[in-house]
Amino acid sequence: MELLSVNTGEPRPMEYRGATGSTGIGKRPVDGPVAVSPPGPKGTGGSGLAGDAVVNLKHHGGDDQAVYAYAREDLDVWEKELGRDLPAGLFGENLTTRGVDVTHARIGERWRVGPRLLLEVTSARIPCMTFQGRLGEPGWIKRFTQAGRPGAYLRVVEPGEIRAGDTITIEHRPDHDVTIALAFRGMTTGREVLPRLLEAGAALHPELREWALKYIRAQEA
Repeated sequence: MELLSVNTGEPRPMEYRGATGSTGIGKRPVDGPVAVSPPGPKGTGGSGLAGDAVVNLKHHGGDDQAVYAYAREDLDVWEKELGRDLPAGLFGENLTTRGVDVTHARIGERWRVGPRLLLEVTSARIPCMTFQGRLGEPGWIKRFTQAGRPGAYLRVVEPGEIRAGDTITIEHRPDHDVTIALAFRGMTTGREVLPRLLEAGAALHPELREWALKYIRAQEA
């Protein structure tokens, strides 16, 4: 398992459906080492990667979404389906991986990237209009959701520098079946599975935990 690419982005203007704004979703591979550390709470903290911009701090970034990883294998599948090249970073991912089953990674799973950095899987990525505008594919949000290959957000447990070519090692795999795929289903098309996500315990993204508890309270009302 390896890190194919480390990707960061600067704020860039983007126009979509007549609306203009700024986004950091356009990421590109970086040469050399990149420092990764906890960015701080959501709302004030952005990306965990030095030199990487998060523009919309209300919905993105923060300690529990410090790093976004997407598998090269899944990008390759999308290349065939869309009939176009999808270079590393196009989906806004910070880490483009090879050999890591990101979709079936478990919440709380810990990845050692390079000699020092330790990351912990927290939740799945939900597609947004900025993502659709970035891809320029009509109906992209629906299509991405139906495919169920969302990539994973991770928090930083131990900071460190990383670079393309680093080895990725799964240092801890929790004894439950709450995967990125299941979390994504609960966040999108299958809210009935939300209570199951609580089995992931403290590793679960706090917002996702609140969604699950809110769903349970609504069912009991």
